[in-house]
Amino acid sequence: MRHQTFDCADAAQIIAEHGQQARVHTSDALCCGTFGELLQGQLPVDSIVRDPHFLVTMPIALFARAHFIPIEGSQSVSVFPSHKVKAKGFAESLVIALGSSGGILLLQSELPEGKGLASSSADLVATARSIACCFKRRVRTSLIEKLMAQIEPSDGVMYPGVVAYQQRPCSPLSFLGQMPPLAIVGIDEGGTIETVDYDQQRGEISASYREKYRGLLDRARIAIPQGDTATIGRIATASALLHQEWTPKKHLNSMLKASEASDALGVIVAHSGTMIGILLDRTAADFAGKLRSVLVDVERLDNSPKIYLTMTGGR
Repeated sequence: MRHQTFDCADAAQIIAEHGQQARVHTSDALCCGTFGELLQGQLPVDSIVRDPHFLVTMPIALFARAHFIPIEGSQSVSVFPSHKVKAKGFAESLVIALGSSGGILLLQSELPEGKGLASSSADLVATARSIACCFKRRVRTSLIEKLMAQIEPSDGVMYPGVVAYQQRPCSPLSFLGQMPPLAIVGIDEGGTIETVDYDQQRGEISASYREKYRGLLDRARIAIPQGDTATIGRIATASALLHQEWTPKKHLNSMLKASEASDALGVIVAHSGTMIGILLDRTAADFAGKLRSVLVDVERLDNSPKIYLTMTGGR
């Protein structure tokens, strides 16, 4: 995980090294990530206006944080850590669109990169929120999405809840509501996947598969507003199984068995990442016992599983 913290002394040193004076007003902003996707696939061509590729977000309580320091007279943005080139390009495009000055962008993230947890999307949205706050400007979500689409396919993390989202044009299909309180016992199967590379390698799927994805999306539109955790788990599991042909998870069968043994809700994957997890209902009376049971089974596959909590309200 790339994780870096900046405090006031860090910012002062960076400004001094640049030999420029920053405005006093700066602002921190956050954006959460997602644990892969509840659902990801392609819809029938006749059912959608734009690109048929879509996903349904699974927001989790891990965050990217952006801290923007505007500098008078600057037209560029310096980003730290320096490898965050997507955020740099996005920030420079945004300040140009706003007619504002450039500056220094400090990023800190709890989201590991290349794993399918929306680390890049969260960086960009947090950056947009920080810049907007610095200049006391209201930035339309449509502008954020337009600039994100120029960089890479993105998750719908700019919305306060669960959305069905077209990741290529960066456009929402529908707002589905708030995810009920769930826990995910997740493991990382290793390596990294670059979003742009993955998207370019995806092919088209058959009409019968597209109908299956449409059916799953229709079920999600009902289950999420109702807080139907059992159906949510079945949707996630079905999507993981359908996607196994494109980005196979080596531990999928073992995780399915562990889920069934503990009577958990099912499995969830990062379709374009390396993460796989087991879903549990945090409000269930036997949650603690099921969590212990799942951890015991998952630790046989990976000795360092992590527990992720869903976001259940605004971000």
